[in-house]
Amino acid sequence: MRAKIQQAFSNKIESIGLPILALCWVSFFWGTTWLASKEGVKHMPALQLATIRQFIGGILYVGYFILKKEPWPKGKQWRTILVLSILNFVCSNGLSTWGVKYISSGLGAIIGAIFPIWIVVICFFKGERIARLAVAGILICFLGVCIIFSDHLTDFLNPQFQFGIFLSVASTITWAFGILHTMKKAASFNPYFSLGLQMLISSFILFGITETSGINIPFNLIPAVSWWSIAYLVIIGSVLTFIAFIYTLQHLPKEVSSIYAYINPIVAILLGFILFDETLTLAIVIGVLVTLIGLYLVNSSIRKIKK
Repeated sequence: MRAKIQQAFSNKIESIGLPILALCWVSFFWGTTWLASKEGVKHMPALQLATIRQFIGGILYVGYFILKKEPWPKGKQWRTILVLSILNFVCSNGLSTWGVKYISSGLGAIIGAIFPIWIVVICFFKGERIARLAVAGILICFLGVCIIFSDHLTDFLNPQFQFGIFLSVASTITWAFGILHTMKKAASFNPYFSLGLQMLISSFILFGITETSGINIPFNLIPAVSWWSIAYLVIIGSVLTFIAFIYTLQHLPKEVSSIYAYINPIVAILLGFILFDETLTLAIVIGVLVTLIGLYLVNSSIRKIKK
């Protein structure tokens, strides 16, 4: 009897506990990567940091699957992987990493969370009908963002702050295109292997960009703090958390697995305030809550469209 109870408990943990644990991991640690990026780009070019991060992460993934003798992509699968590597990692990750060089990690995380709005907007311009719930969510998000930026009105006089906002918003647009392309071109190819190939391909593209533009520094001039940031971003952000994220998608309903998107910005804002003395005012708190409510409505409308 005792053995049966232990087995039943073990099965319960495996079926529910591990996915929930993975979701908690994603919710917290993806929020911390904004701070790691911010700390890393203080001392080196942002795109160079993104290049090194994606190269090491890609090598780890691809090397693992080569050792496992995993089948390689075929035909049109390569085209999809190439497009996603550009949208998700060259543009989205590269631009968001560059953006936090000029704005706070918390603000970068909030902007990064608004990508569902662009999914709705893109679908609208493609001629798809937009639900009233989505429109309401977008308006509420806009109100929340306005409340947040009410504390940054003087910052907008700074061209670097403007540039950081532009980069961060652009990164969310490319991420939205990446998600829509993934939904359209989803295949049976191993998602983890695909992820590694996307990282590796993007690192070569980013390397070409940084080399031709001259926005890099010699490796021996990269300080230890940036190397520690890269190590954290690779191990925690690119490997462990991405594995946990895909695991949650495979084992939890989309309504549950999407919760991480609302927690990540809160983690980034609170830790930014505690560790780096980033600004945290009542206006920012209210603005964040209003924005997250709007995002919840937008996400709900997207799920209804998928059904």
